[in-house]
Amino acid sequence: MLNWLFLLLPTGVLAQTNAGQSLSVRGTLVDEQKNPVLFGNVALYQSSDSALVTGAASAQTGKFELRSKPGNYYLKISILSYRERIIPNINVVSQDVQLGVLLLKASTELLEEVVVRGEKSQMELQLDKRVINVGADLSNIGGNAAEILDNVPSVTVDVEGNVSLRGSQNVRILIDGRPSGLTGISSPDALRQLQGNLIDRIEVITNPSSRYDAEGEVGIINIILKKNKNQGVTGSFTANLGYPANYGGSFDINYRKNKVNLFSSYGFNYRSRPGYGSSYQRFTGSDSVFSYAETNRRIRGGTSHNFRVGMDYYLNEQNMLTGSLLYRRSDGRNTSRYEYQDFDERGQLVRPTLRNEQETEPQNNIEAALSYRRDFERKGRTLTADFKWIESDENEFSDYQQGDPAGTVSLRQRSGNTEDERNLLFQADYVHPFGEKGKWEAGVKSTARVLRNDFRVEQQEGESWFVLPGLDNNLVYREKIHAAYLMAGNQFRKVSLQAGLRGEFSDITTELPELTEVNQRRYFNLFPSAHLSYELTNTKALQLSYSYRLSRPGFRELLPFSGFSNARSLTVGNPNLNPEYTHSMEGGYLLNWESGSLLSSLYYRYRTGVIQRIILVDSVGFSRVFPVNLATQNAGGLEFNFSNTLQNWWRLNANFNFYRSVTSGRYQQQLLESDTYTWTSRVTSKMTFFKRWNFQAGMNYRAPQRIPQGRELASYAIDLGLSRDVLKGNGTLTLSVRDLLNTSKRRTIIEEAGYYSTSSFQWNARQILLTFNYRLNRKKDAPGREATGENEGDN
Repeated sequence: MLNWLFLLLPTGVLAQTNAGQSLSVRGTLVDEQKNPVLFGNVALYQSSDSALVTGAASAQTGKFELRSKPGNYYLKISILSYRERIIPNINVVSQDVQLGVLLLKASTELLEEVVVRGEKSQMELQLDKRVINVGADLSNIGGNAAEILDNVPSVTVDVEGNVSLRGSQNVRILIDGRPSGLTGISSPDALRQLQGNLIDRIEVITNPSSRYDAEGEVGIINIILKKNKNQGVTGSFTANLGYPANYGGSFDINYRKNKVNLFSSYGFNYRSRPGYGSSYQRFTGSDSVFSYAETNRRIRGGTSHNFRVGMDYYLNEQNMLTGSLLYRRSDGRNTSRYEYQDFDERGQLVRPTLRNEQETEPQNNIEAALSYRRDFERKGRTLTADFKWIESDENEFSDYQQGDPAGTVSLRQRSGNTEDERNLLFQADYVHPFGEKGKWEAGVKSTARVLRNDFRVEQQEGESWFVLPGLDNNLVYREKIHAAYLMAGNQFRKVSLQAGLRGEFSDITTELPELTEVNQRRYFNLFPSAHLSYELTNTKALQLSYSYRLSRPGFRELLPFSGFSNARSLTVGNPNLNPEYTHSMEGGYLLNWESGSLLSSLYYRYRTGVIQRIILVDSVGFSRVFPVNLATQNAGGLEFNFSNTLQNWWRLNANFNFYRSVTSGRYQQQLLESDTYTWTSRVTSKMTFFKRWNFQAGMNYRAPQRIPQGRELASYAIDLGLSRDVLKGNGTLTLSVRDLLNTSKRRTIIEEAGYYSTSSFQWNARQILLTFNYRLNRKKDAPGREATGENEGDN
């Protein structure tokens, strides 16, 4: 609490203590073993009215010094795991005051009370968004960003790393409210390189207002990184050890003194993840029938580093500058082994084939950000300006050998795929309150993005290498988006209204230089939004909302090239894709009671220009998967988010999402349609025993669903976690198991005229992880932690 007071203390008050004559109040803090107590919070108050005058943190020697004008004061000393101590009757007259050595006594009982009372709930339910506190879920500890997202209600991450919200992959992912290279250029594997220990919380916004980008059919997922603003030095340190190979560590440290707040974090991880898959393909032609079976084993691994440093500088009590620099480096080392068995029309084995791949995957990402914030005298009136620069590269270099199971190599190939991105962003936002509870706001934003991709596949003939026809080209993608918005809202007794309008001009060019093909698209769209809420009682509220949104095709969907690991099944892009457009409506009912809450939501989306992946099979059974703007879609669902404390030692969280989508379209005169009913659910039970032991059990379930050319079967996973506080509550040991029964697999069945396919794939096997976390001057899941100051969202 004292740290909060320091944070809220107007700088003008501090400035007054330094004006005119000022004298020192000095002392030294020691514990019962006479060791110095470092980073203790020391505050000086006026005896007359208990007004806070100034404060400081003790140095590594335990010494502290405060400056004040002459007067009558008392001193309050507080620090985690020690009893609070008050020194009364400090009279500052005409000379410095020396308090000498001040003894602090340990307080284990107080520490236990603070830890229990200060712990965050796993999920905070609000009408416009859900906030998931990452550290409150034991299965998240030691995981990466993709694994954490897979535990978020309504969010699923498939075996390839693609993120979906309420059944759709068209979701906008932000870091600290802004686009970031940490989410990757085109590879869904990028989120697996971000250590979860660096994440503070995740916000899920299912129907964003006009303040946010119109990008994203189903909404926004905002990942907030850790950053503290308390006085003195605070931090946390984490180390983990797991099987299959998973070793890593991270830290985040903050130092706050007067006008300066320094923050930094670093995370390192090494992983080696085994994966498995199998498929069976049968082809029936007018004069032939043949089939083949394929099994594959892969190991994806390597190292990743994430480093971040920055500073907040408080110019005065109304103006603040923030600068930060982020760097990520990862070096992937992947191996894959594909075994094919070809069968004739009688089911007799014709020929076995073995194909091996060795891949290196270096990636770099560097970001620089500068932000300015001004708080005016009237509360709620603010002006912010942000600039961000991103430079990223992702490369994939592979060597292939193909032959028979005996080891004879008959074919050697190699491929290279380089992707480079440069992204510049500027935006400014102004918020102006009016009346008692009204406000209007406006903002502008411009982004300029350039991505370059170069892809080539070569084959060896004798001692020479030659390029395979059609597999050598490059693509340049240029994107400029300029946006402005205006939004206003007010509250009339129990009714709150908010409406806004956002305009976006898009200038997008895709270029294939070697083919001299240029495709330019320019379009301007208006995106309205409206939100209405009605407070039935103090514990019950209703909300209705509407937004119009778009989903631009991702970079990977535009690439006409792809990886070459499985030469019999190529996934490619389409540079001629257009955006999807979505009308989104949602109604919510929030019920709170003393021990919990329930959020019920009913939603509907109408989409046009829906992008679907089509599978075409040639005469020899090789398949090609590519996206097209195929269809229209009507989608809707019903969702429940439930949280309740059954006993003071037992808390239950549950999410249920029922989803239906009807998709219809044509490709080459063929009608392709699906009517999908499916649902997902996650239930987590967390129990505390003997004050320091926490046990958690959770289960994720995804029901079967139909897809345009087939169906996807059900999957489920069970996670367990056990943790115990150590070192007087400053540390925590956690043992967790992800996918206890090894059942998290993607299984699909494709049925078309003349073609039948079944497949099963598991990206990650069961994982066991031991994690140790140590907190320096920071309470466990302390509610005072703040984010980077950019978490208002991307506009």
